[in-house]
Amino acid sequence: MAKGRKKRKQLVPEAHQALDNMKYEIAAELGLPVYQGSEDYWGELSAKNCGKVGGTMVKRLMSLAESQLVSNSNIQK
Repeated sequence: MAKGRKKRKQLVPEAHQALDNMKYEIAAELGLPVYQGSEDYWGELSAKNCGKVGGTMVKRLMSLAESQLVSNSNIQK
């Protein structure tokens, strides 16, 4: 790690495995040659392809959060 950089702290450490699974699931859907257990070495992939994985993860997480907000809102009515 570069000098002076802090490691990002996970807000919900229990979610790490689920997020990791999602990352590899999306990579497989996109046809990218990375596989779980590869110790997160994605050096052969372009930044564009890595960004597609991250962007798709964000879209899915936003969709899940929005669905949860709606269902919680319906329960409270």
